[in-house]
Amino acid sequence: MFVHPQFDPIAIHLGQFGIHWYGLMYLIGFLAFLGLGRWQIKHRTWHGWSMQMLDDALFFGALGVILGGRLGYVLFYQSSYFMQHPAEILAVWQGGMSFHGGFLGVLVAMWFFARKYQLKWLGIMDFVAPLVPIGLGAGRMGNFINGELWGRVTNAEYGMVFPGVDNLLRHPSQLYEFGLEGIVLFLMLWIYSAKPRETGSISALFLIGYGTFRFLIEYTREPDGFLGLLSMGFSMGQWLSLPMILLGVWMWFQARQNRFA
Repeated sequence: MFVHPQFDPIAIHLGQFGIHWYGLMYLIGFLAFLGLGRWQIKHRTWHGWSMQMLDDALFFGALGVILGGRLGYVLFYQSSYFMQHPAEILAVWQGGMSFHGGFLGVLVAMWFFARKYQLKWLGIMDFVAPLVPIGLGAGRMGNFINGELWGRVTNAEYGMVFPGVDNLLRHPSQLYEFGLEGIVLFLMLWIYSAKPRETGSISALFLIGYGTFRFLIEYTREPDGFLGLLSMGFSMGQWLSLPMILLGVWMWFQARQNRFA
């Protein structure tokens, strides 16, 4: 049995101000994007990217993550509440970001990026996909440090007590997500993208990998209290992941036949 350390959510105190761990995790994600992207530009030249393109992609992508993540949370998880309190939609410091919303935001942002550079949208997503999981893993570590998005009750010896929640033994589901959505997904995509692939196949692998990992981990994650479990006993996270898996499988077979070339 383990006990959550109950970290101070503020990593660095600067007088009356402070830098939160979650903000640092976003910074790590953006730096990983830049670092890995620069390595790809230098060593995987078949993508044809420049450093200026990478910087622009980070700018477009960051906007997509933040705006899409917030709007996704508002629409997918607490639409009725925010309809009654619209002013709080902008209160991102109170928490509330959705991966699936952020993912859709990035897709839209990369569409504008593709138009700017007159490039194929799927080709851009194939370059970007391997750069994303480290940031996802960092975000999940931020969830763990904050003691939020905890897991369901378990009898497993590796369970963890979250004193800020209750005294029950729970799955440390944030760490499962860190391992699968962050580390394992990164290794899958990084290794697979080590040589030229059919357009769309790397993006398809991302959809299948993330969607599958998230769907499975949701069985150990406590459903949002204001939603609970939905039809068929699935959580909102599972229902949002299913289309990703199905789309990814379809894209995989299309890409393998060079339908997106």
